[in-house]
Amino acid sequence: MKSDLNLKKIAVFNYSAEAYIYKGRLEAEGITVFIRDNFTVDADPLFSQAIGGVKLYVKEIDYEKGLQVLGDIDKYSLTSDGKPIVCPRCGSEKVQMFSVLNDVKSIFSFIVGLFLVVLPFYVKYTYVCDNCEFKFKKI
Repeated sequence: MKSDLNLKKIAVFNYSAEAYIYKGRLEAEGITVFIRDNFTVDADPLFSQAIGGVKLYVKEIDYEKGLQVLGDIDKYSLTSDGKPIVCPRCGSEKVQMFSVLNDVKSIFSFIVGLFLVVLPFYVKYTYVCDNCEFKFKKI
C-alpha cells in the first residue's frame, strides 16, 4: 500500500498566477495541491525557465483524477475577441502561445531585465500548433 504522502508532479507553468488558477480548479474538485518554486518565480519571473517553472504536485492517489480535471481545461490560445487562433497550415484550433528569445531585441530586453530585476520591456511570441507542430507568428 502506498502512503498518502507520495507526491507526483501534475503540471508546470511559467508564472505562478497560472499555477494558482489551476490549483484552485483542482482544489474545487477536492484534490490537495502543493506548489513549488512559486516564490522564486514571483521574485524574478525571468528565472522561470532556468528553474523549470512553477510546479504543481498532488498526492499520488489523486494523480489520475487530477489529470482528468486538468484535461477538461482548455489550454489553447484565443484572440482578443475570444475566438480560437487557427493554424494556417492545417486549420486546427489547438494552438498554444509561447514567448521566445530568438532575436537581438528580445535577448537585449532579457539581459537588461535580468540586471535591473524588472520584467522585460519587449517580448516576442510564437504560436505552435499541437496538431501539426507548425510554428508561426500570429496572423
